[in-house]
Amino acid sequence: MSIIIIANIKAKSDKINFIKAELTKLIEPTRSEPGCLQYKLHQDNDNITHFLFYEEWETREFWVEHLESEHIEKFRSATEGCISEFIINEMTLKS
Repeated sequence: MSIIIIANIKAKSDKINFIKAELTKLIEPTRSEPGCLQYKLHQDNDNITHFLFYEEWETREFWVEHLESEHIEKFRSATEGCISEFIINEMTLKS
């Protein structure tokens, strides 16, 4: 059964465009990873500091491998100190 990841990222108000650019860089390499079924970036219409990734992975193991990927590591290094909140919800479809 696939796993759904909801990643809520809130950029610091002076870093919105930078965070958006860095998040956008993750899309192409992540979508080509084994096990990635969906990887979609959204930005809140009312709170432009709030970004959300909706992700679907074949298995939790594929998602864990994604977290250890080179592009995620580069993102972490590049955005250190630029994000005010980062919450990940790991979810499973129940119906």
